[in-house]
Amino acid sequence: MNDTKIRSRIWIEVGDNVLIGQGRVKLLKAIEVQGSLAKAAKSIGMSYKKAWTLVDAVNKSAKEAVVTKTVGGTKGGGTLITPYGLKLIAAFETINKNCWEFLDQQMKELNQL
Repeated sequence: MNDTKIRSRIWIEVGDNVLIGQGRVKLLKAIEVQGSLAKAAKSIGMSYKKAWTLVDAVNKSAKEAVVTKTVGGTKGGGTLITPYGLKLIAAFETINKNCWEFLDQQMKELNQL
């Protein structure tokens, strides 16, 4: 059973809409680093349109705004992750980590059969 693997992807839904998953977390973290949706999308190889659609979907599904736009000034506008957005990212990452730890344990048990 050496090549046996457990595969899993988790995401959190609100109603029938995806709130957050690994791809959205990756985008949100890129926004946090880049300070701009356009720069974040480019940095992870995603089109601006897809990135905007994902961020808009997260904001609409979340109980509070996850990202906010800043108005341009001398340095131009940007996109910021809200404190709620940072908590949502952290919560998802904890859930994901716990899920993988559980699955790793299940794999160990399977390998002992």
